[in-house]
Amino acid sequence: MTTLPLPPLSPLRPARRLPVRHLLCLLPLVLVTVVAVRHRSVLVEGFAQLRRAEWPWLLAAVGATCLTWVAAAVTRQGAVVERLPGRRLLATQFAAGAANHLLPTGLGASAVNLRFMTVCGVPLARSSAALALYLLAEGVARVGLLTVLLLVFPDALRLDPLLPDGTLGPLLGALGAVALTAAGALALVPRLRSAVGSFLRTALGEARSVHRRPARVLALWGGSLAFPVLQAAGLAAVGRALGLPVPAAHMAVAYLAATAAVALVPTPGGIGSVEAALVVALVAAGGPVTVATAVVLGYRIITVWLPLVPGALTLGALVRMKVI
Repeated sequence: MTTLPLPPLSPLRPARRLPVRHLLCLLPLVLVTVVAVRHRSVLVEGFAQLRRAEWPWLLAAVGATCLTWVAAAVTRQGAVVERLPGRRLLATQFAAGAANHLLPTGLGASAVNLRFMTVCGVPLARSSAALALYLLAEGVARVGLLTVLLLVFPDALRLDPLLPDGTLGPLLGALGAVALTAAGALALVPRLRSAVGSFLRTALGEARSVHRRPARVLALWGGSLAFPVLQAAGLAAVGRALGLPVPAAHMAVAYLAATAAVALVPTPGGIGSVEAALVVALVAAGGPVTVATAVVLGYRIITVWLPLVPGALTLGALVRMKVI
């Protein structure tokens, strides 16, 4: 009895692993899914409210939202001396918006933009200084615009229900305690003091370089002012779409006051805290609670939830293309 020869065994090949960069591309979509599942009741209620809205005003809100990414790109360019690639800069702002809603407030967008500038050849120290300049300009523009609107429309907000008796003192005391803690840390930790001093010198040098160029000054401060104006215009458009009986200027004041109040709340994209603050501010501006809640839900659907999936896809694509 003859036996047939067996074919030679091929060597076992190790299982193919996905590159780390490919896994990072999938991470934003996973995070979007988790956030959407956690807030599915908000999504359902928000879409239900938008069904009865006037569509021309909703389209105006969508247009204002899209222009906020342009304003952010202009401001980012104004904060750095080097010329950044325009299309990639705009795509990065769109992706940074998604990252900002997946990480604690400000961290996602800051990380994406910091990485983008370093890939573009800007040294890390100067990229950090440009990031700080952007945040400073945006904060000054937002608070300045709110101050001007409150001076022009002093009755836009009824502050009594927002600040109950006895809350102002503890609030100021807490802010003072934070300031004293920071000052004590700088005084007692030489390494921290040295690092902060080095960063401030770099930041001041970068700010001087930027402000020697009129085009950069216009981009930095013009974009910083346009950004909150467009955000407030989007809220006002949704308010008009849903019939909120509050003047557009008063809705803008309410939006600026609410976003300034929650700026230090470390929640992903302000999800939860922004909605609550906006409802309270719109009610303080004279709107009914039910309509104000519907306006806030509709506004957050347009500005947060609709761009979230395409923003996450853009973020993954930029990571894969090594733009960030």
